[in-house]
Amino acid sequence: MKSNMYQPYLGPQILVLLAIFMLTAGCDQSPIAKVNDSDQYSASEFTIAYNKAFVKDLNLDDPQDFEDALRGMVAPAPNESVVAASGVQVWDAAAYDFIEGDAPDTVNPSLWRQAKLNNIRGLFKVDEGIYQLRGFDLANTTLIKSDNGWILVDPLTTRETTKVAMAFAEQHLGKINLTGVIFTHSHVDHFGGVLELIDSEQAADNNVPIIAPVGFMAEATSENIIAGRAMTRRGTYMFGDMLERSTTGHVDAGLGKQVIFGSISILPPTLVIDQPEQAVVVDGIEFDFYNMPGTEAPAELTFYLPQWNAFCGAEILSHVMHNVLTLRGAKVRDALLWSDYIGQSIDRLDKVETFFNSHHWPTWGHDRIITQMQQQQDMYKFIHDQTVRLANIGYTPKEIAETLTLPKSLAGNFHLRGYYGTLSHNSKAVYQHYFGWYEGNPAQLNPLPPVDSAQRYVEFMGGADAVLDKAAVYLAKGEYRWVGEVLNHVVFAEPDNMPARNMLAEAYRQMAYQAESGPWRDIYLSGAKELSAQKIDENPSVFLARDFMLKVPIIEFLKALSVTLDADKAEGQRLKINILFKELNQNFVLSIRNSVMYYSQLPVDPSADASISISGALFFDIMMRQIGILDLVTSEELEVEGSALKLIKFFSLLGEPNDNFNIVTP
Repeated sequence: MKSNMYQPYLGPQILVLLAIFMLTAGCDQSPIAKVNDSDQYSASEFTIAYNKAFVKDLNLDDPQDFEDALRGMVAPAPNESVVAASGVQVWDAAAYDFIEGDAPDTVNPSLWRQAKLNNIRGLFKVDEGIYQLRGFDLANTTLIKSDNGWILVDPLTTRETTKVAMAFAEQHLGKINLTGVIFTHSHVDHFGGVLELIDSEQAADNNVPIIAPVGFMAEATSENIIAGRAMTRRGTYMFGDMLERSTTGHVDAGLGKQVIFGSISILPPTLVIDQPEQAVVVDGIEFDFYNMPGTEAPAELTFYLPQWNAFCGAEILSHVMHNVLTLRGAKVRDALLWSDYIGQSIDRLDKVETFFNSHHWPTWGHDRIITQMQQQQDMYKFIHDQTVRLANIGYTPKEIAETLTLPKSLAGNFHLRGYYGTLSHNSKAVYQHYFGWYEGNPAQLNPLPPVDSAQRYVEFMGGADAVLDKAAVYLAKGEYRWVGEVLNHVVFAEPDNMPARNMLAEAYRQMAYQAESGPWRDIYLSGAKELSAQKIDENPSVFLARDFMLKVPIIEFLKALSVTLDADKAEGQRLKINILFKELNQNFVLSIRNSVMYYSQLPVDPSADASISISGALFFDIMMRQIGILDLVTSEELEVEGSALKLIKFFSLLGEPNDNFNIVTP
């Protein structure tokens, strides 16, 4: 079952992240944060009252989700630690042992309920011949019994967690002989561990189909690659990478416990689902595949198993309100299309009796399944339609977000709660989808940048000391949103003002304790941690995901390279180089004019200032800043023709990366 191929690892500095998450999932690779037993931060009386009022109309004691999450458990997963070959801990299940009993004052009770559900881990029998591994990673792996073995749906994020999960499955199901692999979509938590199970040669030798939706490889290797450094940094906030696992830290991601960090891999599909509906038989098992691109992922499929009357909704359907626009940043998703695809699924499923997805737990019974799907369909269409309705009568995004509430017939259903996406930021995403950033008010056309604006705001308000005095009054009244807005100006005007930073951090902490959304909680707490000048541990290791990165098309590297050009340094420069990639026998011409870089796959241009012949691996090292410019020019692996000085000049125009830029300070 295990491949002997080289194991890659991913670090937060590494550009590969740009291409692979999306949770998202988006993922930043970092060691597990340790539980901090010395947390001294408590919930205010206003937070305690807010949380109590927040859940007064929610039946937190409804046992249905817990019954479903526990149903069919073959064996609970052990509370073990997963450690990479390098010694870095990538997962520690025991870190979440504190999630039991009633919600503490410092966690929204609704989020606490979801955290308890996501803490139910193990191997589960969904139906006769269908099993799921849940709680070994952010996503689930599903195993479907076929004539000669098992069809595996969605390998997990990393090789480490996949190895542990499959070893656990084999303890209870016997040897897992793969007869098929299905990637439901192009997010890394659904394919990253595949090389722990099988490689391309083994798949070919054993006639094991690797099935994925049309566009899978392109989306899995290119999504977010251009803007990935910023997304990666923002993702550290969204997923609480550096927060302790505790009642005052990270408790849950909503979609699962947490993003997992470790080695990733990918395989190109051998069978692409490229039709809206496509029937395929895999080792005796009939699948009805349905393409649903452009919804939760750019490339995504669902499928129906007639033998079991079972439907896999991939990640288009979950036990949460999902993100129309993920907070780490990405292209806006289409809420209307999302709703339409769910409706198409409902129309097809007149016999469905079992419903499972790529996250969370299944649902059983035709009527319950259809009701759940209709409610999800209605939720996304409600967000879409009501946002557009209000925008069309002049409401701005903030006003819409403050105005919208789900109808009572939807709001009381836990699978529609904002544990991951929220009604607030999803409505803003729908507005952005149609109208962009500008709301029509001329004051927004050319505002001052944050620091200049903050300095003037603070001056107008009587200086930092006066603002702090006034903010303290509002903090004492529990008006944390206003304190956050006001003190953000003080911190940007005077970033070393520790009283302002500490008061702002306290406002963020209280908003975190009130948040139903796991990402909102993590964002507020991450901001508070940095404002309080607590040490933010850097990842001690830089790991290279070569197995993954060497499958990325060269053109995607060049797109990322072009956006690193420093326009000021490039002012007045006109340069052109040829880059010939030896093993591909492909030449690319890169040119700079007017502080812009262009790139095209073309024959060698004889007018170029310099030409180099290079391997993909060496170019990877350049992109990852593993070697310097002088090392590059003097490398025996590099063949240079023309001006070495011009070549050095070309690469010197690339800007320096900053993977840990400030967020809550200038």
